Amino acid sequence: MSRWVELLEAQGVLMADGAMGTELFAAGLAAGDPPEIWNVDHPDRIRGIHRSYVEAGSDIILSNSFGGNRHRLKLHGLQDRVHELNAAAAANAREVADEVDRLVLVAGSMGPTGELLQPLGDLSADDAADAFAEQAAGLDTGGADILWLETMSALSEVEAGVRGARQVSDLPIVVTLSYDTAGCTMMGVTGQEAGVFLAELGVAGIGANCGANLADTEAAVVAIRAVVGNIPVVAKANAGIPVWKGAVLEYDATPEALAAHAHRLREAGISVIGACCGSTPEHLAYIRRVLDGDLPVPDVGLPTVAGAVGPSKTRQRRRDS
Repeated sequence: MSRWVELLEAQGVLMADGAMGTELFAAGLAAGDPPEIWNVDHPDRIRGIHRSYVEAGSDIILSNSFGGNRHRLKLHGLQDRVHELNAAAAANAREVADEVDRLVLVAGSMGPTGELLQPLGDLSADDAADAFAEQAAGLDTGGADILWLETMSALSEVEAGVRGARQVSDLPIVVTLSYDTAGCTMMGVTGQEAGVFLAELGVAGIGANCGANLADTEAAVVAIRAVVGNIPVVAKANAGIPVWKGAVLEYDATPEALAAHAHRLREAGISVIGACCGSTPEHLAYIRRVLDGDLPVPDVGLPTVAGAVGPSKTRQRRRDS
């Protein structure tokens, strides 16, 4: 039995972590710099971020490796360090997970290649699978419990990612897509279509992360839940929507709003609940207390989407999940 199955069977509903990118920028990462290099240059800061989410009550922490594939790292001249940086990312998370006397899972974060697959672009499915395989091997070496493909938009890239990961690892694979375009992914995939496709691939978890707003993410995971049978469903939505407050771009969801969202997800049968862009350990700690019954469920409904800047992650380089 994998640790993923063990923990789900023991607890029923798991809490994942929140944003990595938001915390990295707060820790001093400069815009445009590759977050993955911090796994070796500033491992103490990476471990500090992971530790803050574990202390907030997260059962799953995602490694700092969202852009750790050769295509993304090539933008920074780091394409020859894929294995090293991903192994370090998983090892940093593993060290923190093993500090506590409860089971905390390390998920090896794997974001999109950033390239369009043929016939829309130049990247072949086999080349994409090779890139994902290379990244997955590093994450497995570093001690990940799960391989976590996130913020995906196209089913062709999802299939390549799953195929590549399975070439080098026996770890469970979780896949989440980003719903940011009228209830669909950027490539037009609905929650129901994703659920059916991924269930046929036999992955260990299916869901949604990031996205344009809480309402679209909730609708997507409910649609996924309806078609995947007993496969666990995952939700890691952004902390609301990004809005301009003077010259500062901030996400508008309070800890109370995300906790109410988490309660609705649990009531809908979602098995893993976390948060994505704009969320902080404060948000996750509040979610944990509401899910555990230590705080009442906040009386906060779904916010409107007026004032949204738009999808914040699918076209970005960094990981904010």
